[in-house]
Amino acid sequence: MKTISISGSVRQNVGKRDAKELRYEGRVPCVLYGGKEQVHFAVFEADLKNLVYTPEVYFVDLDVDGRKFRSTMQDIQFHPLTDLINHIDFMEVFEDKPVTMLLPVRFSGTSPGVKMGGKLVHKIKKLKVKGLPKDMSDNVMVNIEGLEIGKMIRVSEVSVPNCVILDAKANSIVSVETSRALREAAAADAKK
Repeated sequence: MKTISISGSVRQNVGKRDAKELRYEGRVPCVLYGGKEQVHFAVFEADLKNLVYTPEVYFVDLDVDGRKFRSTMQDIQFHPLTDLINHIDFMEVFEDKPVTMLLPVRFSGTSPGVKMGGKLVHKIKKLKVKGLPKDMSDNVMVNIEGLEIGKMIRVSEVSVPNCVILDAKANSIVSVETSRALREAAAADAKK
């Protein structure tokens, strides 16, 4: 899996007033947990754009005043009106402990149902996957080569090597539905 590096500085004070001052300076208050101690730090908002505003998932190498941590972005909060980043939680990652991540779903192949005029409906954009960091892939690849009109691919039909998918097995990831044009053509043929 890809890794992105971010540098930050330790927060001297923790609280609402301090967080507000940081945001005025263009920095985002963050916290790293999951290790021996919680680390409260701040990062310039511009440094986060490649991590936050992308469909990709990354491991994050944090450098907080010279201390190095390997982590994942666990949670993010946005301001309700301005959509600026209010706060980010990072979870420290260890090579020998399983980690849970939301991996994007990607498709491979061409569906025969789509070739016949069906509509591809992407129902789940990300799947929750648990595994060791070394086994995590960049995405979950779903082959749609045999997907006909009216058929679907469920979570139970997909796998990630050496990892476990935590979503409900019966959930539909993708399906091919009859398009309106095909329904109208079928109705016109039925009237003849």
